[in-house]
Amino acid sequence: MEFGVSAPIRGPLANAASIRTLAAKAEALGYRYLTVSDHIVVPTEIDSTYPYSETGDFPWSEGGDVECMEQFTLLSWLAAITTKIRLLTSVTVIPHRSPLFMAKSLATIDQLSGGRVTFGCGAGWMREEFEALGIPPFAARGQVTNEYIEAIKTIWTQARPVYNGEYVKFDKIGMDPKPVQTPHPPIWIGGESAPALRRTVAMGDTWYPFGTNPKFAMDTHAAYGARVERLHGLAEAAGRDPASIGLAYNCAFHSAQAQTHRDGGRQICTGSPEQRAEDIRAFADLGTTSMIVNLVDNDLGAMLDRMEEFAANVVPLVNG
Repeated sequence: MEFGVSAPIRGPLANAASIRTLAAKAEALGYRYLTVSDHIVVPTEIDSTYPYSETGDFPWSEGGDVECMEQFTLLSWLAAITTKIRLLTSVTVIPHRSPLFMAKSLATIDQLSGGRVTFGCGAGWMREEFEALGIPPFAARGQVTNEYIEAIKTIWTQARPVYNGEYVKFDKIGMDPKPVQTPHPPIWIGGESAPALRRTVAMGDTWYPFGTNPKFAMDTHAAYGARVERLHGLAEAAGRDPASIGLAYNCAFHSAQAQTHRDGGRQICTGSPEQRAEDIRAFADLGTTSMIVNLVDNDLGAMLDRMEEFAANVVPLVNG
């Protein structure tokens, strides 16, 4: 199992010194991925339902905090200050930026990093952010996301790319340099819904769900396994080998202290090192090869300690 940790994009650790320290520590401890999340605009009034909380409230909106570093800028800076760790967009809200810009920027970062970009993709959930950015309508975000990903793959893989969609069209252009990775950087499709599963089958290399979506709760191995079966069924129906789709998992509820599941009993990936390792091995048995672990803290020392505790106490029990 390969593990990842998130770089802060807001809060007291969202500064050059802290991020540099955390990135260096992640590499030294052997983490495989460093993730960067994505918001360009954080509206001060949000009525949209946040999909990853029981209440639907977006936690950032508490107290009117709108601070947020820009994803691609931070990604490129991380490429310069690291040497081994992979850089995962977790996830890029695809409709927010021009697909030509994304293709060019990510290819450039892939070149400068020596082929370390992993492209996590999502369709977005916040209508107010779409409206503020003046981009294609929120209601069309699924089609826009599909077209943009297809267009980016075309740019990355064709010498003289051509694409003719409803929301993006281009011809007679050159877009070099290409990424280092061939045929292109790995594409992880975020999301838990049926459209996200279909998108994974159609254009993804890996399925990358978050475990905390109450509509598609995957906070038990049984629930996650059932969703994987659904994904594999869709792949077979589309004529794709299910084994060609990688499985990753964002474990947002990880804790060294045992937590109670909403239905009773211990929440998976919480508790003693042995308990957490057993839970992670069960994910591996279901085919999962990558896990992003919630080790975030607003105190630098505390976050470094959490990263070290997991790497020292849990990872050896999982990987031997």
